[in-house]
Amino acid sequence: MSKRRFALVGNPNSGKTTLFNALTGSNQFIGNWPGVTVEKKSGHLIGHPEVEILDLPGLYSLAANSLEEIIASKELTENPPDAIINIVDGTNLERNLYMTTQLFDLGIPLILVINMADELRQEGISIDADKLSKRIGYPVVAISALKGENIDKLIGHLLSPEITQNHPAKTDYGADIEAVIAQAFGIIKPSFPESQLRYWSFRSLEPGFKQNLDQVQQLELQRLQEDYESSHEGDDLESSIAGLRYDKIDQLVNGTIHGSRKGELSFSDRVDQIVTNRWLALPIFVLVMVIVYGISITTLGTYLTDWTNEVLFGEIVPGFVSSLLERMSVAEWLQSLILDGIVAGVGAVLGFVPQMLVLFFMLAFLEASGYMARIAFIMDRAFRKWGLSGKSFIPLLVGSGCSVPGIMASRTIEEESDRRMTVILTSFIPCGAKLPVIALFAGAIAGDALWVAPAAYFLGIAAVILSGLILRKTPRFKGDPSPFVMELPPYRLPGLKTILRSTWERGWSFIKKAGTIILLSSIVIWALLRFGVENGSLATVEVLGNSFMARLGSLISWMFRPLGWDSWQAAVATITGLVAKENVVNTFGILFGYAEVSETGTEIWANVAQHFGVLGGFSFLIFNLLCIPCFAAIGAIKREMNNAGWTWFALIYQSVFAYAVSFVFYQIGNWALTQQFSFMTILAILVVLGTIYFLVRPEKQKEVRTPQRNGVRA
Repeated sequence: MSKRRFALVGNPNSGKTTLFNALTGSNQFIGNWPGVTVEKKSGHLIGHPEVEILDLPGLYSLAANSLEEIIASKELTENPPDAIINIVDGTNLERNLYMTTQLFDLGIPLILVINMADELRQEGISIDADKLSKRIGYPVVAISALKGENIDKLIGHLLSPEITQNHPAKTDYGADIEAVIAQAFGIIKPSFPESQLRYWSFRSLEPGFKQNLDQVQQLELQRLQEDYESSHEGDDLESSIAGLRYDKIDQLVNGTIHGSRKGELSFSDRVDQIVTNRWLALPIFVLVMVIVYGISITTLGTYLTDWTNEVLFGEIVPGFVSSLLERMSVAEWLQSLILDGIVAGVGAVLGFVPQMLVLFFMLAFLEASGYMARIAFIMDRAFRKWGLSGKSFIPLLVGSGCSVPGIMASRTIEEESDRRMTVILTSFIPCGAKLPVIALFAGAIAGDALWVAPAAYFLGIAAVILSGLILRKTPRFKGDPSPFVMELPPYRLPGLKTILRSTWERGWSFIKKAGTIILLSSIVIWALLRFGVENGSLATVEVLGNSFMARLGSLISWMFRPLGWDSWQAAVATITGLVAKENVVNTFGILFGYAEVSETGTEIWANVAQHFGVLGGFSFLIFNLLCIPCFAAIGAIKREMNNAGWTWFALIYQSVFAYAVSFVFYQIGNWALTQQFSFMTILAILVVLGTIYFLVRPEKQKEVRTPQRNGVRA
């Protein structure tokens, strides 16, 4: 068979990524919420390397307003596939078919895949796929992507020679609209390929459309729209086209859907009466996150991590490696590098993998079940009051696993200022890499208290809220946030395979980092700690305070004295944390001999507590949770900003904000506990008062932004 290329297109949360995985065997992350796929991905049909499947971002229409719509539209028009696999959610068929009518205009052969067939049966509903196929002129297959139902039938269509030769009749939208389309066709004909002119005729009638058009063409199209609206009593042309599309959808599905939903509320509706309740929603969300982080950090996750730290990396690995090196008569300096540098450093980080896997498992369950989509819906109203777009919450949730994909997920936000603000704020949410730091200080400073991990998470949310209010008052971000429209998916019991795959992908990403970046960092940290200047000459040092690392830390430690911690060890851990946040624990592991702690692990807790104290320890934790993220996340910020000035603005704001919050926490806390009032206390109070004034002062001028329309009626 000759090579074929299929584009997988569908609405967010239609099961597109699940189907892509089923067809290609890929391990793309699956979430029961919009915004998971923000880039195009490709794979090959299992067993058929000549058949390529392209997974395009989920979108509601082809009106290229958002970044994902732009990606999909450009791919379909500039590099047309042999055929389109259009997956739609059968439980919301009419709404999903809106984009299908736009795909018809492209003139590209298409397979209509109706997903969620199993859920329809549970509701007593069936869809006559054969009748619908005859009406649209394309093959129609009803499947369950999650359960693998009828996937083989879909593959049969993909391998059929006829699939790329289907060309149904043109959809007729009535004399008035067809006359307008014909005139637009003539206006734009010199600017677009002949085969795509009908599609671009519809697109050219969207407000503000300018692609490939000169000024004369734009004026002619504008007059065309004005003439239509004046002759139809002011009816908006775009809305008229949208209405006619829905009329066409009604004609297509009429008589193909059999059965009806039962009169009582569905399971999802009954649950939503509680979890999306105006008064109960936020308390329930807080309780859920307390349970998630409590299980991950202080109960099940702790038991697994204690065994990993105390037995695996405390006894088994160091003992095995030490005896092996002795039998091999390895030089003493190399033994020190391997045991004190690599095993102690990397082992200190890998010891927290069990906690991270438990956390990732629980978050994957919440995402795949549909609950996280409800949280985005719940938080939208609040976020808009705090100066943020409701769409910002999805990148923030993705960022709880890793800041890099969270930052990338901001691409789904149309408004540039909202997108930039989200990029800046996403790394405030504790990612998986910060979990070891939280766990270490929860044990060392708070006696492994249950509340520390959830408090760190809600500190990140508070930082996002406060920053949203602050930034929205600045000229660069002034104005109302863009509206957020999303569909709530039904609750689903996630498949264990899906959850385990998501958990492993996130965990493996962390483990790979430990084997590369953290391994290299451990070697560098060991070398800087082992060598220094003693008695006026370069040598291996007996006292760590004489090492190059100690001198480096001493040069910058004064900056952190107002925050309650000024030891060179703490300064060094903060700097190495910029490479990867796990390096904070890695550095302490090397400094305090983490790989040799006893079964209780009390030695390192005592060392950490001795260097910080309670207030200083929490101040250190706050600063490292909120300051500049790791190098990988900084790279993601640079890519998404695509501007050096904005990148520096993000990094400087994160640093200043983290310093200010830690400074206020320590100074006000020290005053409250010791009644010692100093000049630093006055500065902290002034920072608080200045922030309050900045938040409550009226805006001189407020820009009103009109949300872009995408031709889809609510």
